[in-house]
Amino acid sequence: MSLRTIRRALLSVSDKTGLVEFAKVLAGFGVELISTGGTRKTLVDAWLKVLDISEITGFPEMLDGRVKTLHPRVHGGILHIRDNAEHQAIIREHKIVPIDLVVCNLYPFEATLAKAGSTHEDIIENIDIGGPSMVRSASKNYHDVAIVTDPSQYPAIIEELQTNKGALTLPTRERLAGAAFARTAAYDAAIAGYFAKKLGAEGWPVRLTLTYQQKQKLRYGENPHQSAAFYTEPNVQHACVASAEVLHGKELSYNNILDLDSALNLVREFADSAAIVIKHNNPCGAATASTLVEAFAHAYEGDPISAFGGILGFNREVDEATAMQITEPNRFIECVIAPGYSKAAFEILTTRPKWKVSVRLLKTGVLTTDAARGLDYRRVDGGLLVQGRDVEADDFAKAKVVTNRTPTDAELADLKFAWIVAKHVKSNAIVFGKNRMIVGVGAGQMSRIDSTHMAMHKAGGREKGSVLASDAFFPFRDNVDLAAAAGIAAIVQPGGSVKDQESIDACNEHDLAMVFTGVRHFRH
Repeated sequence: MSLRTIRRALLSVSDKTGLVEFAKVLAGFGVELISTGGTRKTLVDAWLKVLDISEITGFPEMLDGRVKTLHPRVHGGILHIRDNAEHQAIIREHKIVPIDLVVCNLYPFEATLAKAGSTHEDIIENIDIGGPSMVRSASKNYHDVAIVTDPSQYPAIIEELQTNKGALTLPTRERLAGAAFARTAAYDAAIAGYFAKKLGAEGWPVRLTLTYQQKQKLRYGENPHQSAAFYTEPNVQHACVASAEVLHGKELSYNNILDLDSALNLVREFADSAAIVIKHNNPCGAATASTLVEAFAHAYEGDPISAFGGILGFNREVDEATAMQITEPNRFIECVIAPGYSKAAFEILTTRPKWKVSVRLLKTGVLTTDAARGLDYRRVDGGLLVQGRDVEADDFAKAKVVTNRTPTDAELADLKFAWIVAKHVKSNAIVFGKNRMIVGVGAGQMSRIDSTHMAMHKAGGREKGSVLASDAFFPFRDNVDLAAAAGIAAIVQPGGSVKDQESIDACNEHDLAMVFTGVRHFRH
């Protein structure tokens, strides 16, 4: 097992969670403690005997703490090979004492970067130099030295020290080294990303390095024969699936997470109380209303058959009345995601009826549209596509009516509603909306006319008097003619086709209003 007894430890940490307790365990095994600056003060205040790093190096900490551990007596003490006679002679010659354990977590660069109001100077000062150097030295020499980079590692190490009477095994040291190298890689990637964004052309770095933290292993991926795991961005704090608190229910699946993300990103776009029903990454129901219970009732009515086994998204705390609606007989819901749940709603969703107790309930906290900004990544074989997220403040700000007839106020409200929903439907997307609820959706078809036929089928006769939203322009007037025959009253689309005038003429012939937004929202 290649046990190595810990005789001397160097502790220099930014995050002091559990530090004193861990150091007391080390001291209990007779380990000599060496420390720096604020870390040493914390330990001394806890009545622990601690050597100052200057007693090892012979130099004081200097340059506002920028230089304290960057010294041969530190790195020589960490890096020398214990079984190498030449190395042993050198450290004796230079009076270098061996360091068997390094406890070091780094300056909070990522947290500083994420913190509102951080200046460039704040960010630069939180780039750790000595810390990563010590971490890498200890990690490289894991055959002889142990490296601890996270307070969450303390309990397992304490347990092993107690089992082995103050020693650690080689597999443990190797595992700790792997975690340490992953940490410094992530740290350096965050720094490189900051400078790339600051200096790169149009914000796009020449070299892109991404680091994610494993949140959980999943039972399987999209299908049972595919293995999978869920990784999150470091320091994610805004309301999203990655930061949501799972309050109740079975473990989330790969497909659950995808659908929950779709539900949340759509529902957060509405200012009024809104409810979304997602099935296979597409909204099959959506509505806004003056109350959440009314919004949910209308959303579920959008396509009750498809809603079975669906995912629900809300932009308000789920109240008792809404929970009662969700748990009506013959309704089966996989997951619910919302800013929160009232006490009564939570009780209902977890106990009524008994077969529903496994429903997954996620709490996000307050939703904002700004939080949805950022980058989207999509893997292709041998590469990665990266783009800015499809978040527009108001597509209707520059929209124009291109037909003889102008939409009524009610039609305009429905057009805006259906347009937002269409943005979150797989292309080619056609959405029928009426009274701020979905009545029909055509998703993911190879031709736009097929999507219009599908939306009509889903509407089942409810389309008369509704509006139509299309995520991209009409290449031909056939969509307008079909919509008019179905009783559609108004249309919103981006415009931009060479045959736009044919669609405009068709609308005028049928006395339909049509609005061009000038913005396309493909979702492949």
